[in-house]
Amino acid sequence: MLIGLLLTLQIIVSVTLVGVVLLQRSEGGGFVGGGSSAGMMSVRGAGDLLTRTTWILGASFFIISLLLTILAGREKGASSIVDRMKIDSLDPALLQQQKAKPPAGTAQPGGPGSAPTPLQAPTPTINNPFLGQPQPVQPASPPQK
Repeated sequence: MLIGLLLTLQIIVSVTLVGVVLLQRSEGGGFVGGGSSAGMMSVRGAGDLLTRTTWILGASFFIISLLLTILAGREKGASSIVDRMKIDSLDPALLQQQKAKPPAGTAQPGGPGSAPTPLQAPTPTINNPFLGQPQPVQPASPPQK
């Protein structure tokens, strides 16, 4: 019940926060008009009010988010993934059995008994349009001491 109430409050705060941010004056103008030059509806007064409202709504958004995270973690914290798995139907003796090995000489390539074959890199070539055919690269000789 508390999580539902906090979620509703979170939605209201977030929609209000988006509206207040959109009402703020940007460098290119904004939705807020000049209004009268006196009182809270002046450009400076409206900016201060919207800035203060944005800070309050932003802080409440983060606080409600933290509360929702803590409450959701405590609600689900009692059960673990191991408790949710159906391991009662598994037979431990069946898991401990070793698999039968195939007869000698019938091992498949890449199977557990065979060694992997090393990969061979292709010979590097230089494709120079002035030489015609691609030329193989000569290995560099080690430096003389």
